[in-house]
Amino acid sequence: MQWAGEQLLLLPGRAISWPAAGVLLVADLHLGKAATFRALGQPVPGGTTAQNLARLDALLAAHAVRHLVLLGDFLHAAQARTPSLLSALDDWRARHAGLACTLVRGNHDSRAGDPPPALRIDIVTEPWLIGPFACCHHPQQHATHFVLAGHLHPVCGLHGSGRDSMRLPCFVQEGAQAVLPAFGEFTGGWFVERGAGRRFYAVGGDAVWALP
Repeated sequence: MQWAGEQLLLLPGRAISWPAAGVLLVADLHLGKAATFRALGQPVPGGTTAQNLARLDALLAAHAVRHLVLLGDFLHAAQARTPSLLSALDDWRARHAGLACTLVRGNHDSRAGDPPPALRIDIVTEPWLIGPFACCHHPQQHATHFVLAGHLHPVCGLHGSGRDSMRLPCFVQEGAQAVLPAFGEFTGGWFVERGAGRRFYAVGGDAVWALP
C-alpha cells in the first residue's frame, strides 16, 4: 500500500508497518480494559493483556521494528493500573529495551494517566508529525500530512448468500486519512458505512484484502 509516497504494509495483526523507517503503528490497545470491568463488578475473563503483549511481541520480531508508535488509548482507565498489569508491562519493556516508543495521547489516556516513566514511552499530543504522516488518535484532516489515526475501532460487513453475514476489523482509507482497526482484544468495533471514495481493507485470519 502506498500512501503519501511511502510503502506501508497493512498487517493482519491489525497494525501498519513502515519498513523504510523501521516503524510499527498500532492503535487502541486499551490495556487493562478487562480488569477495569472486573473492578466494576462485571464478570469478564482475564488474560487479555498477556494476549495483546504476545501479539505485539510477534509483530516487533517479524518486522525489524526500531520505533513503535501508539496511536492513542494505550491504557483503558485508571482502574487498569493494577500491579499485575504494570508488572507485565515492565517485563515487556525489558524484552524490548532498545525500542523507541511514542504514544500519541488519546481520550482514554487522558483519564488513565500517562504510562509509568520506567516504560520510557515518549508522550506527545496529536497531530504528531513523522515523515509525511500526521499521527493522531482522533481521525481528522491535516493541511500538509497524511493522517494515520485510531479511535473508531472500525469494522466492516461481508454478506454471503441468504442471511449469512460477518463483521471483520478493517483499515479504512478516505482521501489523505486512514484509520487503523483496534489492536486490543476485548475492544468491540464500530460499523463503518460504505461511502464514495472510502476504501476498506478487511482483516481476516492471516490476510488483509481490499474490498470491492
